Parts: sequence; structure tokens; C-alpha cells
Amino acid sequence: MMFGHISPLPGLFRTAVVIASLFAALVPAQAGPGTAVVPQRTIYPGEQLSAELVREVVVTNPNLRAGYAAVTDEVLGKVTTRTLLPGRTIPVGALRDAWAVERGATVQLIFAGGGLTITAVGTPLENAAIGDFIRVRNVETGVVISGTVMGDGSVRVAAK
Repeated sequence: MMFGHISPLPGLFRTAVVIASLFAALVPAQAGPGTAVVPQRTIYPGEQLSAELVREVVVTNPNLRAGYAAVTDEVLGKVTTRTLLPGRTIPVGALRDAWAVERGATVQLIFAGGGLTITAVGTPLENAAIGDFIRVRNVETGVVISGTVMGDGSVRVAAK
């Protein structure tokens, strides 16, 4: 008489279930309902969000899809990319940072390296937020150069 191989899998499965149950017991329960940020009125694309335009509400729907702004600080100063309706959650994907420089405006170009600092005036070829890498045309020479937008609205030119 031949006996088949006894698999250790059922024993391993049972052990895994016990370990998972122990970990589940150690994880604290979710601390009550969360909050969401909703518009007070219809907000159109391109509008910058301020405290007067939004409010926080308690989330009562446990099936609410993730990806929405939970606190007011997440949205203040951001610009909308689509229409936001009153009382509806604000998706984080519907917001962008405000432009630090706008296409066609005048910006200061700064190159610093090796103890030398060169400044010039330029015109951005695209809108950009702080930290974006953009192309800028030097007003005096017409040469297109690239750089990073700084917090003060200037563009730090990248060395080649």
C-alpha cells in the first residue's frame, strides 16, 4: 500500500491565519470619522482657493472614494483645474500650485557659479510653479535657456 505525500500547506495556512489575527487585534481601530473639504459655492477653473471659499465637513459616508482633500490647509493657495461644485469633496487631482511665473511676463535670470553671479532679464516661454524647470528667452540676446523657478519669481539658470 502506498501513501501520498502529506503537504505541510494546511499547517502553514493555519499558522498564517493565527498570525494575521494577532496583528489585526494589535492594530488600533480607526479613530472616528474623518473630515473633507468642500466648496461653499461653485468654483471655476483657474480660481485660487481661500478660506472663504471652502469649509471642512465630517465624512459620514464610509464608502467615499479616497483622493479628496481632508483639511483646509491642503487646498489654501491652490488653483483649481476644473469646476468644483458646492458641498462636493474636492479631489486633490483637481488642484495645482499657483503659477510663480507666467508666460510672457518679465523675470530675472540668475546664473551663479565659481564665485561669479550673472543676472539678466528674460521672458518665460511657459507658465510654471516654484521648483519647475522651464525655458526662458533672454530679452537682450534672444537665446533660449533653461532654469528652475525660485520662490521669489526669479529663474536660476542651469549650467551646461
